[in-house]
Amino acid sequence: MTQRDPGAPRAAPKVRVLITDDERLVREGIAALLALQPGIEVVGTAESGSDAVELATILTPDVVLMDVRMPGMDGVEAATRLRGRAIVLMLTTFDHDGYIIAALHAGASGYLLKDLPATELAQAIRLAHAGVDQYSAAVTTRLAAMVRSRIPRPTIDLTDRETDVLRLLATGAANREIARSLYLSEGTVKNHISSILHRLGVRDRTQAAIYAHEQGIL
Repeated sequence: MTQRDPGAPRAAPKVRVLITDDERLVREGIAALLALQPGIEVVGTAESGSDAVELATILTPDVVLMDVRMPGMDGVEAATRLRGRAIVLMLTTFDHDGYIIAALHAGASGYLLKDLPATELAQAIRLAHAGVDQYSAAVTTRLAAMVRSRIPRPTIDLTDRETDVLRLLATGAANREIARSLYLSEGTVKNHISSILHRLGVRDRTQAAIYAHEQGIL
């Protein structure tokens, strides 16, 4: 029987990964590829943001790979709910400014595009687990362009309460969390958000969050 040398270094524990994507072939394909990479252990897959939040409680992954656009709870809201519980890396085909900013506000530790080779994805996971945020080259370019050239929009007068709601919305907080923080009902929060979107002339929460970021309402 071979005995292990007590002075020999122990192998580093594998990074436990949960993969979230609403397309079955995509998440299973990513899982299969990552399972072949050293230092990575795929502990499960989820088909929505809500599933990822639930499974993270059960499986306790180190890193959650998260798609951005999914039915029901999207990746940004799921990242907000997982903050402090797991490292979230966004893995998506969408490199729009709004998604990138919203994901960062939600606490994501990186934003990667799905054209990444499996070896580079595995390395990004290992580095994120080590505390180094990870971005695809195209995303880094877009972030740099936003810093260099984004011109703030004209300030639009909001009520004090609308400003409070917008400030929390821009951090990635869900309606329930905003309601709890401001001692409001969820219905009242929804009404405030509708008013904010109308006043700002924007389509959705992501664009409202961008406005808050540009104006320093954080």
